[in-house]
Amino acid sequence: MARTLYDELGGEPRLREIIDTFIDRVFEDRMIGFFFRNADKKRIKEMEFQLTARFFGADVEYQGRPLEVAHARHPIMGGQFARRLQILKETLERYGVPPHIQEAWIEHTERLRPLITRDAGSDCDPTTARERAQENSKGSGEGSEVRGKRH
Repeated sequence: MARTLYDELGGEPRLREIIDTFIDRVFEDRMIGFFFRNADKKRIKEMEFQLTARFFGADVEYQGRPLEVAHARHPIMGGQFARRLQILKETLERYGVPPHIQEAWIEHTERLRPLITRDAGSDCDPTTARERAQENSKGSGEGSEVRGKRH
């Protein structure tokens, strides 16, 4: 049986260690940490673990909400998404994650971008963010059926 990326990384203990550091950094970050000021850090760490473990081939069920539902009420701009991605890259480097696993993790994160933000680039335009927040507050029915990943 072929080893999964999850196994190659070191399984649950190693992935949890990396996720813990990554999420701690995201919460503390001056550019994006404010998004998480009322969030349950322990829950975010668990959802991130489940999502990543599942992607890496672990027999772990992701139990969060669809990503686009979880992020819909937050006017996340491309630059903020890029900042989170940069923190992830730095964390993976810090832990000496093998390059092929880093590459797979980053590519996976980039594929999730459309579920997190409508901005394809790395801009942070506050006017656009404000308009999107108003738009989301008017018509974001969380009960509606939504495709995609959960968080």
